[in-house]
Amino acid sequence: MNNFEFSEGFKKRTQEFSFRIIKLYKSVSGSVEGQVIGKQLLRSGTSVTANYRAACRARSKTEFLSKISIVVEEADESVFWMELLKTTGIIPAKQLESLLSEGCEILSVLSKAKKTIKTQLKNS
Repeated sequence: MNNFEFSEGFKKRTQEFSFRIIKLYKSVSGSVEGQVIGKQLLRSGTSVTANYRAACRARSKTEFLSKISIVVEEADESVFWMELLKTTGIIPAKQLESLLSEGCEILSVLSKAKKTIKTQLKNS
C-alpha cells in the first residue's frame, strides 16, 4: 500500500470515527456532566478528522509534523473523554468499548506517524 492509498483509507477511517462520535453524543443523557463531557468529546473527536485532512495537504514534512502533532493531541483528548464517560458511568462501558478501542488504535497509528516523520526530519 502506498502513502496515497493509506492516507485516503485513513481519511475514511477518521471520518467514520467522527460519525460514531456524533452518534454517541446524541445518546448522552441530559445530565449537565454528560452534556459537558459529551461536547468536549464531540469537539475533539471531530477535530481528529478535520486536522488529519489538513495534515494530508501539508506542503512539507515540517508542516506535516506540525499538523499531525495537533491530530495526535486531539485523538488523545478524545480517548480521555471517552474514558471519563466510561469511568463515571455516564455511558455504559459496553456501549463505549468498540469506539474507545478505535480511538486508541487511531492514536497509536498517528503517534507512530509523528515519530517516523520526526526521525526523518532529524536525519535529513
